Amino acid sequence: MQIKIESSHLNGIEVIAPEVFEDDRGFFMETFRSDQFKELGLPDRFVQDNHSKSAKNVIRGLHFQWEPHMGKLMRVTYGKAFLVAVDIRKGSPTLGKWFGIEVSAENKKQVWAPSGFARGFCVLSDYAEIQYKCTGIYNNKAESGFLWNDPDIGVEWPINDPILSDKDKKAQTFAQWLEKVESNNFKY
Repeated sequence: MQIKIESSHLNGIEVIAPEVFEDDRGFFMETFRSDQFKELGLPDRFVQDNHSKSAKNVIRGLHFQWEPHMGKLMRVTYGKAFLVAVDIRKGSPTLGKWFGIEVSAENKKQVWAPSGFARGFCVLSDYAEIQYKCTGIYNNKAESGFLWNDPDIGVEWPINDPILSDKDKKAQTFAQWLEKVESNNFKY
């Protein structure tokens, strides 16, 4: 089986395409294999797996964590979602820029977003299930996020009138984050 990097974005984001074997019974694929990930320069050790289910028009994000640093390997296992990553690394030539891609259970793509990127998604199907492998253990005392519609970032979400958590409705702006001492945890 072969896992390959399909495309690279923002000096750190990788779109990964697994080799898929399909026949009249269904399909089989490897979504993670430490030896191949290591060979591709991707992390080969994850410490936490997460699984979320969200309804159509839900936006979760844009979230990140600085202690411990946390990268995420994201994939959609049911439905369709628009996955987004924003570069928050001070000194990066792509600081404040975003990348988004439609990922679905059908296209089976995965997105690797290392530490130093805020991540989020919106659901495009009636509901979607997103699973992600994390390189750090969740720590609610060292997490934060940005407003989904922060004009300084300008994510072009493919939905209108999103459904948001109270936390995401009250999130800070990118400019507010850059003024905080914690923002120095992410350097290019």
